[in-house]
Amino acid sequence: MRVRHKPWAKGKIEQYPQYIVANPEQNKGKWHEIFEKNQPLHIEVGTGKGQFITEMARANPTINYMGIEIYDSVIVIALDLLIEADLPNLKLMHVNANELAKYFTKNDVDQMYLNFSDPWPKARHERRRLMYKDFLKLYEDIMVNGGEIHFKTDNQGLFEYSLMSFSEYGLLLKYISLDFHKSDYEGNIMTEYEEKFSEKGNRIYRCEVKFQN
Repeated sequence: MRVRHKPWAKGKIEQYPQYIVANPEQNKGKWHEIFEKNQPLHIEVGTGKGQFITEMARANPTINYMGIEIYDSVIVIALDLLIEADLPNLKLMHVNANELAKYFTKNDVDQMYLNFSDPWPKARHERRRLMYKDFLKLYEDIMVNGGEIHFKTDNQGLFEYSLMSFSEYGLLLKYISLDFHKSDYEGNIMTEYEEKFSEKGNRIYRCEVKFQN
């Protein structure tokens, strides 16, 4: 993803600690304390401009949501959505997915969303894919027993790799769609990329997997 640099983004992030969590490592093991209600926590890794996570939080007030994004020039767009929506069950984190263990511990996270993640198509970059076994171990270490990952992409190669990686790790494949927008699934909330790709006629792939622990 090409990101246009916004030199003012860092300053804006610092102005809104009530929406973009400052010093997130201090909340490890007690994330429920920063939300209005003690509810299950779902996180989106790579939240982008925030459309998906904002609409999920709006549609599901009995779940707390956290959008995680590394690029400051992107998360400020999600911040604008959150400021406008002012949802009590949604926060953002400006951190790297590689460092999730610094901010979460076992049983902190109930469910995770990976939407249109960077495919890193070159073999030498396999370790950077968010579905690589090392990332799956990281997710397992911060999730509740039986926690789920919901994954969407328009990249067939990444989807095939992900199914293989999930299976080899021992996750239970609960749901698979090779053409999601032609399925009978109800209540889908689209990301910005999903809208763009589907308008072009691209097939959307989706799966739900569950840790068996």
